[in-house]
Amino acid sequence: MNPFLEQLSESVSAARSVESLTRPLLEMLETVTGLESTYLTAVDEARGVQQVIYALNSGTLQIPEGMTVPWSDTLCKRALEEGRSFTDDVRACWGDSQAARGLDVRTYASRPVRLGNGALYGTLCAASKRSHPASPEADRVLSLFAYLIGLQAERERLIRELLAANEQLARRAATDQLTGLPNRRALMDALKRLLAQGRRRRTDVLIAFIDLDGFKSVNDLHGHDVGDQFLVAIAGRLQGALRAEDVAARLGGDEFVVVSLDACAHDAARTAQDRLQQRITEVTQGRFDLPGATLDYAGASVGVVTLPPDAAHAAEDALRLADQRMYQVKTARRLSREAPARG
Repeated sequence: MNPFLEQLSESVSAARSVESLTRPLLEMLETVTGLESTYLTAVDEARGVQQVIYALNSGTLQIPEGMTVPWSDTLCKRALEEGRSFTDDVRACWGDSQAARGLDVRTYASRPVRLGNGALYGTLCAASKRSHPASPEADRVLSLFAYLIGLQAERERLIRELLAANEQLARRAATDQLTGLPNRRALMDALKRLLAQGRRRRTDVLIAFIDLDGFKSVNDLHGHDVGDQFLVAIAGRLQGALRAEDVAARLGGDEFVVVSLDACAHDAARTAQDRLQQRITEVTQGRFDLPGATLDYAGASVGVVTLPPDAAHAAEDALRLADQRMYQVKTARRLSREAPARG
């Protein structure tokens, strides 16, 4: 095999990024063109700037990596607009370019690097302070290398988009779409994690099961849009009451859960439960100014259970205990409300 093709084949096969592909190509481009500087730029047309991202310099002309210049003044933009890929007399072609004068460039060649959708990624360039004749071979190699770099840049762009899409799907799969809180699936994962942390740290885990008393009346009286806004407002208040390691989630309907590692391990379990119950009850009661309605809410029913570090409860069992405790609280509150009527 031709040594040039063999080197090119190895470079393309081994490339895992734009950088790992470009650097050996710049060396090959320097050999083929005979020019003292070869470099790849990135162009941000929206911001109007061009930046040199990778460069190889073997002579007195030094094109520094990271150099950023206004796109409107560059030789690359002029060459692209004029369809000119080579000149051995930059001063005669573009003598008004400050960038060219500052670097004292005499010979210049470039090709646009484009993504799969045709968008301009940047330019692949070769330049020298000396006059150097054009070469058909150099022209073909420059075009080929710009094409190969464009393919690699497109591949990386697609991978980034795919990873971002997957991350977004994962977030949506674990998020309640109305409130933005973790959903039941994410709650169970978090509960398992916190139970494991509690065992490692020898710390109690508190689970608060929250039910919004009278939520059906809110929907019936004000409509489902107001009911949804009320759920969003409750979620916001719960999040505002959380500590760093606490987790709040919407279980479904008008039910929420807060899981907390006991920050005051020296307190009795009953004290920790009461403290968390009071904190959540207080943030769920009071005035809610919602679009379309103002609610004065008496607060949710909150049932809290404490799981010591040596408890062998699975996540589902632990949540069930908190649910049962919440119903005890709910029943007690209902009986308390009904007592005056019976009296």
